[in-house]
Amino acid sequence: MLAYGRQSIGQDDIDEVVRVLKSDYLTTGPEVPKFEEAFCAYTDAAHAVAASNGTATLHIISLAIGLTPGDQVIVPSISFVATANGPHYCGAEVIFSDVDPETGLMTPDTLREAMTRADPARLKAVFIVHLNGSPVDLEQIAGITKAAGLYLIEDACHALGTTYSMGNDTGKVGDCALSDFASFSFHPVKTITSGEGGMITCRDPEMVAKLALLRNHGLERDPELFTDADIGFEEGTGAHNPWAYELQMLGYNYRMTDFQAALGRSQLGKMAGRFAPQRKALVAAYRRKLKPIAHLVTPAPNTDNVDAVLHLMVGRIDFAGRGKTRREVMMQLRDLGVGTQVHYIPIHRQPYYAKLNPGLTLNGAEAYYAGCLSLPLYPDMTEADVDTVVQALAKVLGQ
Repeated sequence: MLAYGRQSIGQDDIDEVVRVLKSDYLTTGPEVPKFEEAFCAYTDAAHAVAASNGTATLHIISLAIGLTPGDQVIVPSISFVATANGPHYCGAEVIFSDVDPETGLMTPDTLREAMTRADPARLKAVFIVHLNGSPVDLEQIAGITKAAGLYLIEDACHALGTTYSMGNDTGKVGDCALSDFASFSFHPVKTITSGEGGMITCRDPEMVAKLALLRNHGLERDPELFTDADIGFEEGTGAHNPWAYELQMLGYNYRMTDFQAALGRSQLGKMAGRFAPQRKALVAAYRRKLKPIAHLVTPAPNTDNVDAVLHLMVGRIDFAGRGKTRREVMMQLRDLGVGTQVHYIPIHRQPYYAKLNPGLTLNGAEAYYAGCLSLPLYPDMTEADVDTVVQALAKVLGQ
């Protein structure tokens, strides 16, 4: 069975995890900062903060920018629910943006429309999603958020390795040249995995210090930053108490383990030489081989003038026009050995958020959702596997 996505774990990855399991530190050791440093080098980021998963990164970003009940944020409706949940954990009201019906991406126009439904005095941040690995028009959206004095956070969980247009130049997703933060996930089906895990990139050292506290209960262990001398230092001598720590803000246990970091760093080392080129080659093969059946299925378009490393290969299908439901198509493909998935149900339609947004209709999100189907894409696939998928699509949709 060809799954829609899966991890690619080699013996070198296993050896790195075993090495750490035999070491002195399984957590709070040296591997996490090594992974953070390597991630900065790969994304051209100034700083990186690792966490336990991608949802945790969105949560502590929301905490770091000071979101509280009564604040508002804008989030595209086509994404995983975590993009909305992260700021909503802080009590922020989520204003859902519509998306382009073909790409599923927030656009400058859909952002502006969402802003008309927000209270300018309460709107604090915009969370964008580089869906499937294709970037939004980051330059134009950043211009809008900057003019409005809003934080801009990239949910880049699909887009490790992707570049975006920036004037006559390009940037790497995660460099935060136009945004305040970028959030990444290392779930097994993502571009690289650490089992579970996440990373935040950022250019502001003060925000990085906040994020580091928030992922570790809010505890400070650096004696130079202590605020209570009775806790931190011996009375009379002023010597540092080696056991001392201070709770300086309310944080969470969102730490990444050292063996997760070792796996993540090993995986990251394969991006340039294997993972990114193989994903690009498979996507190119899909685009060639789907052309003869373009009347049945077409690939969701990439945005122009970018070098995307896709996490998901999405086909756009007129299910009603083929006389079949999406479920029927998925089940028939499964019987032919092809696994598929749907990314995503519009968040504003989920019962929890629908109760908070009664009557909200987002036509672009509905249209994208109605026709999307995620096809198999992962580094261990071959071009022959792409042939298998395309032949199965032709058989099922051509009946």
